[in-house]
Amino acid sequence: MTQTVESPRTGSVPTAGLNKGPNTTLIVVYLALGGLAYAVLQSLVAPALSTIGKDLGASTSSVSWVITAYLLSASVLTPIFGRMGDMWGKRRTLIVVMSLLLVGTLVAALAPNLTVLIVARILQGAAGAVLPLSIGIVRDELPKERVSVVIGLLSGIFGIGAGIGIVAAGPIVQHLNYHWLFWLPLVLIVIGLAGIVFGMPESNVRKPGRLDLAGTAILSIGLVAVLLAVSEGETWGWGDVKTVGLLILGAVALVVFVVVELRVKEPLIDVRLFRVRGVWTAHVVALVFGFAMYGTFVLVPTLLQLPTFTGYGFGKDASQAGLFLLPTVLMMIVVSAAAGALVRRFGPKPPLVIGGLFIAAAFVLPALSHAHLWQIVVSGILTGAGIGFGLSAASNAIIESVPAAQTGEAISANTVVRTIGSSVGTAVIAALISSQTKVFALPTGKLALPADAAFQIGFWACAGVGALAIVAAIAAPGLRKRLAAAHAAGVDDVDEVMHA
Repeated sequence: MTQTVESPRTGSVPTAGLNKGPNTTLIVVYLALGGLAYAVLQSLVAPALSTIGKDLGASTSSVSWVITAYLLSASVLTPIFGRMGDMWGKRRTLIVVMSLLLVGTLVAALAPNLTVLIVARILQGAAGAVLPLSIGIVRDELPKERVSVVIGLLSGIFGIGAGIGIVAAGPIVQHLNYHWLFWLPLVLIVIGLAGIVFGMPESNVRKPGRLDLAGTAILSIGLVAVLLAVSEGETWGWGDVKTVGLLILGAVALVVFVVVELRVKEPLIDVRLFRVRGVWTAHVVALVFGFAMYGTFVLVPTLLQLPTFTGYGFGKDASQAGLFLLPTVLMMIVVSAAAGALVRRFGPKPPLVIGGLFIAAAFVLPALSHAHLWQIVVSGILTGAGIGFGLSAASNAIIESVPAAQTGEAISANTVVRTIGSSVGTAVIAALISSQTKVFALPTGKLALPADAAFQIGFWACAGVGALAIVAAIAAPGLRKRLAAAHAAGVDDVDEVMHA
């Protein structure tokens, strides 16, 4: 059955309504598997970098490119594939990015040297478009009463997968070897890709046009420059000419990108959407939650693995430290689906505010005191709940604020913003930890370790960033304003506005 949605920006947009329960349920499963595999692969290698470097005979600075290459690829290619999905079909484009993820993961599992592994990670990063494409498919294909809940679940899966990756990395490397970091996710990818190819229809929602090559090139330069500076700044030095030069180049390129996109007929990303309150507030929340999520992934394991003789470390090994992140992951799983139901009933603003409050509280607690393990556990529970509410509601807020035919590009921009937040969070917290050290005199000599003040500052930094999420959430449009905007656009069905 085909319906038509009226949009003030694009006019009539056809949408396909698929009402077969079993098929839509399987669609969600296939999309969830793809998103989970991508998210796990993003974080899984981080705790194993030293092992990978040792096995491949690579230096610490060289092996860090295993993460950097993934982030750069995801940031550059996500908006491109998101736009291609809007133009040429989301299922078709999703098959392409999942195939790239499959090939990249297989090559990574077999990689004989660091160069091949980095190339494989670039291929894997192309799958960053899985989330925007999946959300677009959900919006096009599922009954509208299920959309907000499923979008909440899919958005939460990216946090869940990242947490699972951090938790699982230690045991996998300890009991197997680093190649299994790729063999295990490969199973999820194969199942998900097969389901998408054979069990998913193509959406009729399109926004025909041509790919904006000039905008693509300028955005690529800007994102690569910024993320490369952020990722390598600690190694090069934040005052180094390369770091500063790349940050300036990136800022200039992004400004030029905005100017170009405002003038071209068919932009890669419609930057005018950033003026929409429901969109820019969701982007701020995504940036903050990316920062906070990866901030805790750096702070907590590092603190737990410090020796007990420091007086503030807990003496855990990598596997044990990872297990302390399990409460965070479990709360993400529970809250993500619940947040979708809350969005369906009250709109995205209440869960956005709740998520911001949880995130801020999650870091204020250990900033005040992290002397006991229960404080770390409670902080992790609050972090998981905050991320579950925030990320789910942010995606739903964007869905409610943009035309169906622009879902891919809008969610792609949100995904890129979250990736930037993750990169900045990782770099900033790592730099804080490195800058505050304390020397311990041992029988074998002196040993410099992160000082307790480094963790206190790191937790306060994440709490402060969490406060920004609260401000952005409060600024998000409430139910009354969304209804008024919908009526102004000619949509008079309140139920349709609530569940669109």
